[in-house]
Amino acid sequence: MSETDTPAEPEKTNINVRLTETLLEDIDATWRDEGYNSRSEFIRETLRDAVRHPGLTRESWKEIAAVEHARRTGDSETFSREDIVADDE
Repeated sequence: MSETDTPAEPEKTNINVRLTETLLEDIDATWRDEGYNSRSEFIRETLRDAVRHPGLTRESWKEIAAVEHARRTGDSETFSREDIVADDE
């Protein structure tokens, strides 16, 4: 396959962000625990989620994270989509 056959990757721009050491430690622990290949990959994915789903509040993300953690560790019962939709009605 030649270089002309491969799709061009969008150009990327570097940005600088100031974080506390504690937040950076939390980010590093999270991206590793979640199986991301790098800190940058994790941060890009997190920012994409925030941009694609702006209606989700911080509290919503916390609830999603708590449910996901419980599901992964087996600390919760499983609910079907229908159960959840019925609860919202």
